[in-house]
Order: sequence, then structure tokens, then C-alpha cells
Amino acid sequence: MDFQAILKIDKSGRPVRWISKETATHLVCTNKVLWAFGDQTVAMRGGYNRLGERSVVYLSPIMAVDGSVSKHAINIPLMNKYLFRRDQHTCMYCGQHFSRLSLTRDHIHPRSRGGKDVWTNVVSACKPCNQRKGARTPEEANMPLLAVPFKPTFSELLYLQNHSILDDQMAYLRKGFKHLAGDFA
Repeated sequence: MDFQAILKIDKSGRPVRWISKETATHLVCTNKVLWAFGDQTVAMRGGYNRLGERSVVYLSPIMAVDGSVSKHAINIPLMNKYLFRRDQHTCMYCGQHFSRLSLTRDHIHPRSRGGKDVWTNVVSACKPCNQRKGARTPEEANMPLLAVPFKPTFSELLYLQNHSILDDQMAYLRKGFKHLAGDFA
């Protein structure tokens, strides 16, 4: 998600997802926005009326939208792009920073030995470290982990999905962080 997205929240204040400026404009124009946070930094320009005046809709970075409140637990998808972002594109064995193409998903407890493909059993690893570790645990390979793997909260997932988050959006999302802290974001 590389465009300036709007953070959609439900009427209880729970983050829902990122939406496009166009979708946000539609929600404003159809009176679905209950309230909004942050400086109105985005101006969406429309057509002209018969007096020659152009319509403009100003968007806030966070919008509470009318509708149902989700009470269900959200399944956080385990995808390499989110995993690598969670681990800051760092190999959790050697500590070096790598591009997305140079990282792999390593299973701490190997799948060949019953390990699950879940957030708490996977870390980012460079190809040489993953190959060196093989089908062993970090202890067996004498390769200690640099960080404890965790399953992100939904707010943390929204952070991991978007590369250009505004300060207002980051401050709002941080309220739901359990694992990501400080200047990481």
C-alpha cells in the first residue's frame, strides 16, 4: 500500500482497514462518516457547478464510519511481507539487514519435526543462516534468536501493511500495539 491511505475505524473506535482517498470521499459524500481525526491534509477535487465553482472534499487521515462493530477475533494472515516487516528486514540469527528478496521464513521448531507455520514459530532469516540452521532448532544449531517472535495485534498488522503512515494515524494505531514500541514505527 504505497498511496496515502485513510485509516477507517468503526463507530466504537476500533481500526478496521486502510481505504483509498476515493472510497473515503464516497463515505463523506454519502454521510457515512460519524467523526474524523487529524488535520485535513488531503483535498479531493471534483467537477464544476454552473457558476464555475469547483467542488472540494477535505479528508482527515482517520475516519469513523457508521456500520456494525466487529466482535469477532480477526485472523492475522501470516505472509512473508508482513513477517519481514515485523522483524525489520533483519535476520533473527546474524542480525544483518536484508532486502525482502534476500530473506526467508525460518521455522524455529522445524516443520519436518512437527513445527507449525504460525507467527510465534517463524522468524526472518537470511538464506545462509536458514541453510546453516537446517532442520534443527536454534539451540541444536547453536544459533540463538535475537528476538522473540510474536503474533501481531490487528493494529500492528495495519502498521505492517502500510509504508506511509501519517503521525495522526500512527498515534492512533499505537494504542493497540502490544509488541511494537518506541521508534520502531
